Amino acid sequence: MKTKAPTFYWIISSVALLWNAMGCLAYIGQKMMPPEVLEAMSEAERNLHLSTPSWVTAAFAIAVWFGLLGSILLLLRKAMAHPILVISLVGIVVQQFWIFFISDSLEVYGAEQSIMPIVVLLFAIYLIIFTRKAKASNWIN
Repeated sequence: MKTKAPTFYWIISSVALLWNAMGCLAYIGQKMMPPEVLEAMSEAERNLHLSTPSWVTAAFAIAVWFGLLGSILLLLRKAMAHPILVISLVGIVVQQFWIFFISDSLEVYGAEQSIMPIVVLLFAIYLIIFTRKAKASNWIN
């Protein structure tokens, strides 16, 4: 039986929805990038963008769309949010493995650009921990 969720549950769940919606917009922006934007990039940036393997793009899609779905499920107070957010985290890890260990993105964009991927990873981990706590507290089921 569900118990009343505290106010911070709704705040965190709402922030998660907005965060993951922004991730979906970033994905759409990358997939629908106009040729003018691609042409305005440096040669190194353009080459990196064009050489991104399809499995990395698929991991990006899984990360953001499952993250959005998991956030919606949190707002609906459904325990299914937990495995969905775990799938999102797997997508993030796969994508970031390519970013940090396979591609030359840190050389192209600079080490300071690694901050956002790390924040994304930490937030995804936090959401999984939060969802586990919500389930244990019977805020979701």
